[in-house]
Amino acid sequence: MTTFRQPVVAHTAEDISARLLELDRPLWIVRHEGRVGATTDEALAAHGEILAAVGPLPPEQLGDSGFRAAHGVRAAYAAGAMANGIASPALVAAMAEAGYLASYGAAGVPPAAVDAALGELSGRLGAKPFACNLIHSPSEPALERAIVEACLKHGVRCVEASAFMDLTAEVVLYRAAGLAVDSGGRIVCRNRLIAKVSRVEVAELFLKPAPARLLSALVESGRITAEQAALAAQVPMADDITAEGDSGGHTDRRPLLVLLPELVAARDRIARTVPAAAAVRIGAAGGIGTPDAAAAAFTLGAAYVVTGSINQSAREANQSESTRKLLATAQFADCTMAPSSDMFELGVQVQVLRRGTMFAARAHKLYDLYRAYDSMDALPEKVRKDLEAGLFRRPLEDVWQDCVSFFTERDPAQLAVAERDPKARMALVFRWYLGLSSGWSIRGEADRAADYQIWCGPSMGAFNGWTEGTYLAAPENRSVADIARQVMTGAAYLTRVAQLRSAGVRLPAECARYVPRPLEER
Repeated sequence: MTTFRQPVVAHTAEDISARLLELDRPLWIVRHEGRVGATTDEALAAHGEILAAVGPLPPEQLGDSGFRAAHGVRAAYAAGAMANGIASPALVAAMAEAGYLASYGAAGVPPAAVDAALGELSGRLGAKPFACNLIHSPSEPALERAIVEACLKHGVRCVEASAFMDLTAEVVLYRAAGLAVDSGGRIVCRNRLIAKVSRVEVAELFLKPAPARLLSALVESGRITAEQAALAAQVPMADDITAEGDSGGHTDRRPLLVLLPELVAARDRIARTVPAAAAVRIGAAGGIGTPDAAAAAFTLGAAYVVTGSINQSAREANQSESTRKLLATAQFADCTMAPSSDMFELGVQVQVLRRGTMFAARAHKLYDLYRAYDSMDALPEKVRKDLEAGLFRRPLEDVWQDCVSFFTERDPAQLAVAERDPKARMALVFRWYLGLSSGWSIRGEADRAADYQIWCGPSMGAFNGWTEGTYLAAPENRSVADIARQVMTGAAYLTRVAQLRSAGVRLPAECARYVPRPLEER
Protein backbone atom coordinates (compact mmCIF):
# COMPACT_ATOMS: atom_id res chain seq x y z
CA MET A 1 0.00 0.00 0.00
CA THR A 2 1.43 3.39 -1.01
CA THR A 3 1.13 6.27 1.44
CA PHE A 4 0.89 9.73 -0.08
CA ARG A 5 2.13 12.59 2.09
CA GLN A 6 0.57 15.96 1.42
CA PRO A 7 3.04 18.78 0.77
CA VAL A 8 4.17 20.81 3.78
CA VAL A 9 3.12 23.99 1.94
CA ALA A 10 -0.04 23.77 -0.14
CA HIS A 11 -0.16 25.59 -3.47
CA THR A 12 -3.02 24.00 -5.42
CA ALA A 13 -6.68 24.78 -4.72
CA GLU A 14 -7.28 21.18 -3.62
CA ASP A 15 -4.39 21.18 -1.16
CA ILE A 16 -5.22 24.65 0.22
CA SER A 17 -8.82 23.56 0.80
CA ALA A 18 -7.57 20.47 2.63
CA ARG A 19 -5.47 22.68 4.91
CA LEU A 20 -8.36 25.02 5.54
CA LEU A 21 -10.47 22.02 6.53
CA GLU A 22 -8.09 21.24 9.36
CA LEU A 23 -10.38 23.38 11.46
CA ASP A 24 -8.78 22.62 14.79
CA ARG A 25 -5.37 23.92 13.67
CA PRO A 26 -4.13 27.43 12.84
CA LEU A 27 -3.27 28.13 9.21
CA TRP A 28 -0.62 30.46 7.87
CA ILE A 29 -0.22 31.96 4.42
CA VAL A 30 3.54 32.03 3.84
CA ARG A 31 6.08 32.83 1.20
CA HIS A 32 8.19 29.69 0.91
CA GLU A 33 10.93 29.07 -1.60
CA GLY A 34 9.69 31.98 -3.65
CA ARG A 35 6.10 30.81 -3.78
CA VAL A 36 3.06 31.77 -1.75
CA GLY A 37 1.17 28.90 -0.15
CA ALA A 38 -0.74 27.72 2.90
CA THR A 39 0.53 25.61 5.78
CA THR A 40 -0.55 24.30 9.16
CA ASP A 41 3.07 23.51 10.05
CA GLU A 42 3.91 25.90 12.88
CA ALA A 43 7.67 25.34 12.68
CA LEU A 44 7.74 26.08 8.97
CA ALA A 45 5.61 29.19 9.43
CA ALA A 46 7.92 30.44 12.17
CA HIS A 47 10.93 30.29 9.86
CA GLY A 48 9.22 31.68 6.78
CA GLU A 49 7.66 34.96 5.74
CA ILE A 50 4.15 35.01 7.19
CA LEU A 51 1.73 37.01 5.05
CA ALA A 52 -1.53 36.24 6.88
CA ALA A 53 -2.97 33.76 9.35
CA VAL A 54 -6.22 32.42 10.76
CA GLY A 55 -6.72 30.67 14.06
CA PRO A 56 -8.41 27.33 14.71
CA LEU A 57 -12.18 27.41 14.24
CA PRO A 58 -13.92 24.13 15.03
CA PRO A 59 -17.64 24.26 14.15
CA GLU A 60 -18.44 24.08 17.85
CA GLN A 61 -16.92 27.54 18.35
CA LEU A 62 -19.33 29.31 16.01
CA GLY A 63 -22.03 31.38 17.66
CA ASP A 64 -22.63 32.01 21.35
CA SER A 65 -21.07 29.63 23.86
CA GLY A 66 -23.93 30.54 26.20
CA PHE A 67 -26.40 28.82 23.87
CA ARG A 68 -24.36 25.62 23.95
CA ALA A 69 -24.01 25.73 27.74
CA ALA A 70 -27.65 26.58 28.46
CA HIS A 71 -29.05 23.85 26.24
CA GLY A 72 -26.29 21.30 26.78
CA VAL A 73 -25.49 20.89 23.08
CA ARG A 74 -22.32 20.62 21.03
CA ALA A 75 -23.01 23.47 18.59
CA ALA A 76 -25.04 26.66 18.24
CA TYR A 77 -27.35 24.96 15.77
CA ALA A 78 -30.94 23.79 16.09
CA ALA A 79 -33.50 22.01 13.94
CA GLY A 80 -36.70 24.01 14.24
CA ALA A 81 -40.15 22.55 14.58
CA MET A 82 -42.07 21.45 11.49
CA ALA A 83 -45.80 21.21 12.11
CA ASN A 84 -48.01 18.11 11.97
CA GLY A 85 -45.22 16.07 13.48
CA ILE A 86 -42.99 16.38 10.41
CA ALA A 87 -40.30 17.20 12.96
CA SER A 88 -40.93 13.74 14.35
CA PRO A 89 -39.78 12.02 17.55
CA ALA A 90 -37.28 10.12 15.36
CA LEU A 91 -35.87 13.38 13.99
CA VAL A 92 -35.68 15.01 17.42
CA ALA A 93 -34.05 11.93 18.93
CA ALA A 94 -31.48 11.67 16.12
CA MET A 95 -30.45 15.26 16.70
CA ALA A 96 -30.34 14.92 20.48
CA GLU A 97 -28.25 11.76 20.31
CA ALA A 98 -25.79 13.55 18.03
CA GLY A 99 -25.56 16.47 20.46
CA TYR A 100 -27.84 18.99 18.73
CA LEU A 101 -31.08 20.67 19.75
CA ALA A 102 -34.28 19.94 17.83
CA SER A 103 -37.91 20.85 18.39
CA TYR A 104 -40.80 18.40 18.07
CA GLY A 105 -43.44 19.65 15.59
CA ALA A 106 -46.50 19.64 17.86
CA ALA A 107 -48.51 22.19 15.86
CA GLY A 108 -51.52 20.58 14.23
CA VAL A 109 -51.05 17.29 16.10
CA PRO A 110 -53.98 16.08 18.28
CA PRO A 111 -53.28 16.57 22.00
CA ALA A 112 -53.24 12.83 22.73
CA ALA A 113 -50.61 12.28 20.04
CA VAL A 114 -48.49 15.17 21.39
CA ASP A 115 -48.67 13.64 24.85
CA ALA A 116 -47.58 10.26 23.49
CA ALA A 117 -44.71 11.78 21.47
CA LEU A 118 -43.35 13.75 24.41
CA GLY A 119 -43.62 10.68 26.61
CA GLU A 120 -41.65 8.69 24.03
CA LEU A 121 -38.95 11.36 23.76
CA SER A 122 -38.63 11.84 27.52
CA GLY A 123 -38.28 8.10 28.05
CA ARG A 124 -35.79 7.63 25.23
CA LEU A 125 -33.61 10.69 25.73
CA GLY A 126 -33.59 11.14 29.50
CA ALA A 127 -31.40 14.15 30.25
CA LYS A 128 -30.47 14.78 26.61
CA PRO A 129 -31.83 18.14 25.44
CA PHE A 130 -34.82 18.56 23.15
CA ALA A 131 -37.62 21.06 22.67
CA CYS A 132 -41.32 21.06 21.83
CA ASN A 133 -43.04 23.60 19.63
CA LEU A 134 -45.79 25.73 21.13
CA ILE A 135 -47.61 27.52 18.33
CA HIS A 136 -49.89 30.46 19.02
CA SER A 137 -53.46 29.30 18.38
CA PRO A 138 -55.77 32.31 18.83
CA SER A 139 -58.74 30.47 17.31
CA GLU A 140 -58.07 27.30 19.32
CA PRO A 141 -56.71 28.28 22.77
CA ALA A 142 -57.39 24.80 24.11
CA LEU A 143 -54.56 23.50 21.94
CA GLU A 144 -52.02 25.81 23.56
CA ARG A 145 -53.16 24.66 26.96
CA ALA A 146 -52.93 20.99 26.01
CA ILE A 147 -49.36 21.34 24.69
CA VAL A 148 -48.18 23.23 27.78
CA GLU A 149 -49.79 20.67 30.07
CA ALA A 150 -48.10 17.84 28.17
CA CYS A 151 -44.72 19.61 28.37
CA LEU A 152 -45.06 20.09 32.13
CA LYS A 153 -46.27 16.52 32.59
CA HIS A 154 -43.27 15.02 30.82
CA GLY A 155 -40.67 17.44 32.16
CA VAL A 156 -39.89 19.03 28.79
CA ARG A 157 -37.38 21.73 29.66
CA CYS A 158 -37.42 23.74 26.44
CA VAL A 159 -40.25 25.14 24.35
CA GLU A 160 -39.98 26.82 20.96
CA ALA A 161 -42.79 29.38 20.86
CA SER A 162 -43.77 30.39 17.33
CA ALA A 163 -46.32 32.55 15.49
CA PHE A 164 -47.19 34.51 18.64
CA MET A 165 -48.72 37.93 18.10
CA ASP A 166 -49.18 38.56 21.82
CA LEU A 167 -48.37 36.72 25.04
CA THR A 168 -50.96 34.26 26.29
CA ALA A 169 -51.64 32.73 29.67
CA GLU A 170 -50.29 29.38 28.50
CA VAL A 171 -46.84 30.54 27.39
CA VAL A 172 -46.53 32.58 30.60
CA LEU A 173 -47.59 29.56 32.64
CA TYR A 174 -44.86 27.41 31.09
CA ARG A 175 -42.20 30.00 31.86
CA ALA A 176 -43.37 30.73 35.40
CA ALA A 177 -43.83 27.08 36.35
CA GLY A 178 -40.09 26.45 35.91
CA LEU A 179 -38.83 29.32 38.06
CA ALA A 180 -37.09 28.78 41.38
CA VAL A 181 -34.38 30.29 43.57
CA ASP A 182 -31.07 28.48 44.12
CA SER A 183 -29.02 28.36 47.32
CA GLY A 184 -27.23 31.55 46.29
CA GLY A 185 -30.46 33.47 45.92
CA ARG A 186 -30.29 33.53 42.11
CA ILE A 187 -33.38 32.94 39.99
CA VAL A 188 -33.14 29.68 38.05
CA CYS A 189 -35.17 29.32 34.83
CA ARG A 190 -35.63 25.58 34.50
CA ASN A 191 -38.17 25.93 31.70
CA ARG A 192 -36.23 27.48 28.84
CA LEU A 193 -38.13 29.36 26.16
CA ILE A 194 -37.04 30.09 22.59
CA ALA A 195 -39.31 32.63 20.90
CA LYS A 196 -39.37 32.64 17.10
CA VAL A 197 -40.41 36.10 15.88
CA SER A 198 -40.36 38.24 12.78
CA ARG A 199 -41.37 41.59 14.28
CA VAL A 200 -39.61 43.85 16.74
CA GLU A 201 -42.79 44.57 18.71
CA VAL A 202 -43.31 40.84 19.29
CA ALA A 203 -39.68 40.37 20.30
CA GLU A 204 -40.13 43.10 22.90
CA LEU A 205 -42.85 41.05 24.59
CA PHE A 206 -40.40 38.21 25.11
CA LEU A 207 -37.50 40.46 26.11
CA LYS A 208 -39.50 41.78 29.06
CA PRO A 209 -40.98 39.95 32.07
CA ALA A 210 -44.50 38.56 31.82
CA PRO A 211 -47.21 41.23 32.24
CA ALA A 212 -48.81 41.56 35.65
CA ARG A 213 -52.34 41.03 34.29
CA LEU A 214 -51.49 37.50 33.07
CA LEU A 215 -49.51 36.59 36.18
CA SER A 216 -52.32 37.76 38.46
CA ALA A 217 -54.91 35.77 36.53
CA LEU A 218 -52.76 32.63 36.71
CA VAL A 219 -52.31 33.04 40.48
CA GLU A 220 -56.03 33.64 41.01
CA SER A 221 -56.88 30.49 39.05
CA GLY A 222 -54.38 28.48 41.09
CA ARG A 223 -52.25 27.54 38.07
CA ILE A 224 -49.06 29.12 39.45
CA THR A 225 -48.02 30.18 42.93
CA ALA A 226 -47.60 33.74 44.15
CA GLU A 227 -43.87 33.05 44.51
CA GLN A 228 -43.61 31.91 40.87
CA ALA A 229 -45.46 35.04 39.77
CA ALA A 230 -43.07 37.23 41.77
CA LEU A 231 -40.07 35.54 40.14
CA ALA A 232 -41.62 35.76 36.66
CA ALA A 233 -41.94 39.51 37.12
CA GLN A 234 -38.13 39.72 37.37
CA VAL A 235 -36.92 37.71 34.35
CA PRO A 236 -37.45 38.05 30.58
CA MET A 237 -40.00 35.72 29.06
CA ALA A 238 -37.41 34.15 26.74
CA ASP A 239 -33.87 32.85 27.01
CA ASP A 240 -33.43 32.99 23.24
CA ILE A 241 -35.18 34.88 20.46
CA THR A 242 -34.94 33.55 16.91
CA ALA A 243 -35.14 36.11 14.13
CA GLU A 244 -37.36 34.34 11.60
CA GLY A 245 -36.62 35.56 8.11
CA ASP A 246 -37.90 34.07 4.85
CA SER A 247 -38.87 30.65 6.14
CA GLY A 248 -41.31 27.92 5.21
CA GLY A 249 -44.72 27.78 6.90
CA HIS A 250 -45.71 30.78 9.02
CA THR A 251 -43.53 33.69 7.87
CA ASP A 252 -43.60 37.40 7.21
CA ARG A 253 -40.79 36.83 4.70
CA ARG A 254 -38.56 39.36 6.46
CA PRO A 255 -35.03 39.80 5.06
CA LEU A 256 -32.74 38.30 7.69
CA LEU A 257 -30.02 40.88 6.98
CA VAL A 258 -32.44 43.56 8.22
CA LEU A 259 -34.35 41.65 10.88
CA LEU A 260 -31.46 40.21 12.89
CA PRO A 261 -29.70 43.55 13.54
CA GLU A 262 -33.07 45.12 14.39
CA LEU A 263 -33.72 42.49 17.07
CA VAL A 264 -30.20 42.81 18.48
CA ALA A 265 -30.70 46.57 18.70
CA ALA A 266 -34.09 46.07 20.39
CA ARG A 267 -32.53 43.70 22.92
CA ASP A 268 -29.78 46.20 23.77
CA ARG A 269 -32.27 49.07 24.01
CA ILE A 270 -34.59 47.20 26.37
CA ALA A 271 -31.62 46.06 28.47
CA ARG A 272 -31.12 49.68 29.55
CA THR A 273 -34.34 49.49 31.59
CA VAL A 274 -34.56 45.70 31.99
CA PRO A 275 -30.95 44.65 32.69
CA ALA A 276 -31.77 40.92 32.57
CA ALA A 277 -32.70 41.29 28.89
CA ALA A 278 -29.01 41.70 28.06
CA ALA A 279 -28.56 37.95 28.51
CA VAL A 280 -31.20 37.01 25.92
CA ARG A 281 -29.51 35.52 22.87
CA ILE A 282 -30.63 36.40 19.34
CA GLY A 283 -30.45 33.63 16.74
CA ALA A 284 -31.21 33.38 13.03
CA ALA A 285 -33.69 31.31 11.03
CA GLY A 286 -35.27 31.50 7.60
CA GLY A 287 -33.11 30.93 4.57
CA ILE A 288 -30.49 28.90 6.45
CA GLY A 289 -29.95 26.00 4.07
CA THR A 290 -26.26 26.14 3.17
CA PRO A 291 -22.93 26.69 4.93
CA ASP A 292 -22.71 30.09 3.22
CA ALA A 293 -25.99 31.20 4.78
CA ALA A 294 -25.01 29.90 8.23
CA ALA A 295 -21.60 31.59 8.02
CA ALA A 296 -23.26 34.86 6.99
CA ALA A 297 -25.68 34.66 9.93
CA PHE A 298 -22.88 34.09 12.41
CA THR A 299 -20.88 36.94 10.90
CA LEU A 300 -23.95 39.16 11.29
CA GLY A 301 -23.95 38.37 14.99
CA ALA A 302 -26.36 35.45 15.32
CA ALA A 303 -25.92 33.56 18.59
CA TYR A 304 -27.16 30.38 16.88
CA VAL A 305 -28.78 29.27 13.63
CA VAL A 306 -31.98 27.31 13.08
CA THR A 307 -32.77 25.19 10.02
CA GLY A 308 -36.23 24.09 8.98
CA SER A 309 -37.22 23.40 5.37
CA ILE A 310 -34.10 21.39 4.58
CA ASN A 311 -34.72 18.95 7.44
CA GLN A 312 -38.03 17.68 6.08
CA SER A 313 -36.13 16.12 3.20
CA ALA A 314 -34.16 14.05 5.75
CA ARG A 315 -34.91 10.37 6.35
CA GLU A 316 -36.01 10.93 9.94
CA ALA A 317 -38.68 13.50 9.06
CA ASN A 318 -42.28 12.33 9.07
CA GLN A 319 -42.68 13.00 5.37
CA SER A 320 -43.55 10.69 2.47
CA GLU A 321 -41.03 9.50 -0.08
CA SER A 322 -42.96 11.23 -2.87
CA THR A 323 -42.81 14.56 -1.04
CA ARG A 324 -39.12 14.12 -0.28
CA LYS A 325 -38.50 13.66 -4.00
CA LEU A 326 -40.46 16.83 -4.77
CA LEU A 327 -38.44 18.73 -2.20
CA ALA A 328 -35.19 17.40 -3.65
CA THR A 329 -36.06 18.96 -7.03
CA ALA A 330 -37.02 22.36 -5.64
CA GLN A 331 -35.17 25.49 -6.70
CA PHE A 332 -35.00 28.59 -4.56
CA ALA A 333 -37.77 30.38 -6.52
CA ASP A 334 -40.21 27.45 -6.31
CA CYS A 335 -42.09 28.77 -3.26
CA THR A 336 -45.24 30.83 -2.85
CA MET A 337 -47.66 32.01 -0.17
CA ALA A 338 -51.01 30.40 0.68
CA PRO A 339 -53.71 30.85 3.37
CA SER A 340 -52.95 29.04 6.61
CA SER A 341 -55.28 26.54 8.21
CA ASP A 342 -54.88 27.60 11.84
CA MET A 343 -55.32 31.35 11.23
CA PHE A 344 -57.48 31.21 8.11
CA GLU A 345 -60.06 33.77 9.20
CA LEU A 346 -57.33 36.31 10.03
CA GLY A 347 -55.86 36.12 6.54
CA VAL A 348 -52.53 34.79 7.80
CA GLN A 349 -50.46 33.02 5.17
CA VAL A 350 -47.81 30.31 5.07
CA GLN A 351 -45.01 29.73 2.58
CA VAL A 352 -45.33 26.47 0.64
CA LEU A 353 -43.76 24.62 -2.26
CA ARG A 354 -45.27 25.58 -5.61
CA ARG A 355 -43.52 23.01 -7.80
CA GLY A 356 -45.60 19.87 -8.40
CA THR A 357 -48.74 20.94 -6.52
CA MET A 358 -51.84 23.09 -7.03
CA PHE A 359 -52.45 23.64 -3.34
CA ALA A 360 -51.63 27.35 -3.17
CA ALA A 361 -53.97 28.34 -6.01
CA ARG A 362 -56.81 26.24 -4.60
CA ALA A 363 -56.32 27.54 -1.06
CA HIS A 364 -56.43 31.12 -2.32
CA LYS A 365 -59.72 30.33 -4.07
CA LEU A 366 -61.24 29.17 -0.78
CA TYR A 367 -60.10 32.30 1.01
CA ASP A 368 -61.54 34.50 -1.73
CA LEU A 369 -64.88 32.71 -1.37
CA TYR A 370 -64.77 33.10 2.41
CA ARG A 371 -64.33 36.85 2.02
CA ALA A 372 -67.02 37.16 -0.64
CA TYR A 373 -69.84 35.16 0.99
CA ASP A 374 -71.38 34.99 4.45
CA SER A 375 -72.28 31.30 4.50
CA MET A 376 -72.15 28.08 2.53
CA ASP A 377 -75.79 28.53 1.64
CA ALA A 378 -74.89 31.83 -0.04
CA LEU A 379 -72.43 30.16 -2.42
CA PRO A 380 -73.63 30.10 -6.05
CA GLU A 381 -74.82 26.64 -7.04
CA LYS A 382 -72.12 26.20 -9.68
CA VAL A 383 -69.39 27.19 -7.23
CA ARG A 384 -70.70 24.76 -4.66
CA LYS A 385 -70.85 21.89 -7.17
CA ASP A 386 -67.32 22.64 -8.37
CA LEU A 387 -66.04 22.55 -4.78
CA GLU A 388 -67.80 19.29 -4.04
CA ALA A 389 -66.58 17.65 -7.24
CA GLY A 390 -63.02 19.00 -7.14
CA LEU A 391 -61.41 20.09 -3.88
CA PHE A 392 -63.64 18.27 -1.41
CA ARG A 393 -64.78 15.31 -3.54
CA ARG A 394 -67.89 14.98 -1.38
CA PRO A 395 -70.93 17.07 -0.32
CA LEU A 396 -70.09 20.05 1.86
CA GLU A 397 -72.57 18.85 4.49
CA ASP A 398 -70.60 15.62 4.81
CA VAL A 399 -67.44 17.68 5.29
CA TRP A 400 -69.22 19.63 8.00
CA GLN A 401 -70.01 16.39 9.84
CA ASP A 402 -66.31 15.52 9.71
CA CYS A 403 -65.58 18.92 11.22
CA VAL A 404 -68.06 18.20 14.02
CA SER A 405 -66.34 14.93 14.83
CA PHE A 406 -62.89 16.50 14.66
CA PHE A 407 -63.57 19.57 16.80
CA THR A 408 -65.65 17.65 19.34
CA GLU A 409 -62.36 16.03 20.39
CA ARG A 410 -59.99 18.89 19.61
CA ASP A 411 -61.77 22.12 20.61
CA PRO A 412 -65.58 22.01 21.12
CA ALA A 413 -65.70 25.79 21.53
CA GLN A 414 -65.15 26.09 17.80
CA LEU A 415 -68.40 24.24 17.15
CA ALA A 416 -70.36 26.46 19.54
CA VAL A 417 -69.25 29.53 17.58
CA ALA A 418 -70.03 27.86 14.24
CA GLU A 419 -73.56 26.98 15.36
CA ARG A 420 -74.25 30.68 15.96
CA ASP A 421 -72.35 32.07 12.97
CA PRO A 422 -72.80 30.57 9.46
CA LYS A 423 -69.64 32.31 8.22
CA ALA A 424 -67.61 30.67 11.00
CA ARG A 425 -69.15 27.34 9.97
CA MET A 426 -68.03 27.94 6.37
CA ALA A 427 -64.53 28.76 7.63
CA LEU A 428 -64.30 25.41 9.45
CA VAL A 429 -65.38 23.56 6.30
CA PHE A 430 -62.81 25.38 4.19
CA ARG A 431 -60.16 24.73 6.84
CA TRP A 432 -60.93 21.02 6.44
CA TYR A 433 -59.19 21.12 3.05
CA LEU A 434 -56.31 23.25 4.31
CA GLY A 435 -55.83 21.05 7.35
CA LEU A 436 -55.89 17.72 5.54
CA SER A 437 -53.70 18.77 2.62
CA SER A 438 -50.47 18.55 4.61
CA GLY A 439 -51.53 15.11 5.83
CA TRP A 440 -51.97 13.93 2.25
CA SER A 441 -48.38 15.04 1.63
CA ILE A 442 -47.08 13.36 4.78
CA ARG A 443 -48.79 10.09 3.91
CA GLY A 444 -47.98 10.35 0.21
CA GLU A 445 -51.57 9.83 -0.98
CA ALA A 446 -51.07 9.57 -4.73
CA ASP A 447 -54.61 10.55 -5.71
CA ARG A 448 -54.19 13.82 -3.79
CA ALA A 449 -50.72 14.74 -5.10
CA ALA A 450 -52.02 17.93 -6.72
CA ASP A 451 -53.33 19.03 -3.31
CA TYR A 452 -50.15 18.50 -1.29
CA GLN A 453 -49.45 21.35 1.12
CA ILE A 454 -45.68 21.29 1.64
CA TRP A 455 -44.33 24.01 3.90
CA CYS A 456 -41.12 25.19 2.32
CA GLY A 457 -38.85 28.22 2.10
CA PRO A 458 -36.17 29.16 -0.45
CA SER A 459 -33.47 27.53 1.67
CA MET A 460 -34.64 24.18 0.25
CA GLY A 461 -33.64 25.21 -3.26
CA ALA A 462 -30.35 26.62 -2.00
CA PHE A 463 -29.62 23.33 -0.24
CA ASN A 464 -30.34 21.38 -3.41
CA GLY A 465 -28.04 23.63 -5.39
CA TRP A 466 -25.26 23.22 -2.84
CA THR A 467 -25.54 19.43 -2.69
CA GLU A 468 -25.95 18.86 -6.45
CA GLY A 469 -23.48 16.24 -7.63
CA THR A 470 -22.69 15.08 -4.08
CA TYR A 471 -23.93 12.17 -1.99
CA LEU A 472 -26.46 14.49 -0.32
CA ALA A 473 -28.30 15.06 -3.60
CA ALA A 474 -30.22 11.80 -3.08
CA PRO A 475 -32.99 12.08 -0.45
CA GLU A 476 -32.21 8.62 0.88
CA ASN A 477 -28.73 9.83 1.89
CA ARG A 478 -29.98 12.79 3.89
CA SER A 479 -29.97 12.36 7.66
CA VAL A 480 -30.77 15.30 9.90
CA ALA A 481 -27.66 15.07 12.10
CA ASP A 482 -25.37 14.72 9.10
CA ILE A 483 -26.99 17.79 7.53
CA ALA A 484 -26.23 19.67 10.75
CA ARG A 485 -22.60 18.53 10.74
CA GLN A 486 -22.13 19.44 7.09
CA VAL A 487 -23.70 22.90 7.41
CA MET A 488 -21.68 23.77 10.51
CA THR A 489 -18.42 22.34 9.17
CA GLY A 490 -18.89 24.27 5.96
CA ALA A 491 -19.76 27.44 7.87
CA ALA A 492 -16.53 27.21 9.86
CA TYR A 493 -14.52 26.52 6.69
CA LEU A 494 -16.08 29.46 4.82
CA THR A 495 -15.57 31.76 7.80
CA ARG A 496 -11.85 31.03 7.65
CA VAL A 497 -11.88 31.73 3.91
CA ALA A 498 -13.59 35.08 4.60
CA GLN A 499 -11.05 35.94 7.30
CA LEU A 500 -8.19 35.39 4.87
CA ARG A 501 -9.93 37.48 2.22
CA SER A 502 -10.33 40.28 4.76
CA ALA A 503 -6.56 40.10 5.31
CA GLY A 504 -6.02 40.64 1.59
CA VAL A 505 -5.32 37.03 0.61
CA ARG A 506 -6.46 36.03 -2.88
CA LEU A 507 -7.35 32.35 -2.74
CA PRO A 508 -8.13 30.19 -5.78
CA ALA A 509 -11.82 30.44 -6.69
CA GLU A 510 -12.31 26.73 -6.00
CA CYS A 511 -11.45 27.31 -2.32
CA ALA A 512 -14.55 29.48 -1.88
CA ARG A 513 -16.92 26.50 -1.91
CA TYR A 514 -17.32 23.81 0.72
CA VAL A 515 -18.31 20.47 -0.81
CA PRO A 516 -20.14 18.07 1.52
CA ARG A 517 -18.17 14.93 2.23
CA PRO A 518 -19.38 11.67 3.81
CA LEU A 519 -18.24 11.31 7.40
CA GLU A 520 -15.71 8.59 6.57
CA GLU A 521 -13.97 10.92 4.09
CA ARG A 522 -13.41 13.71 6.58
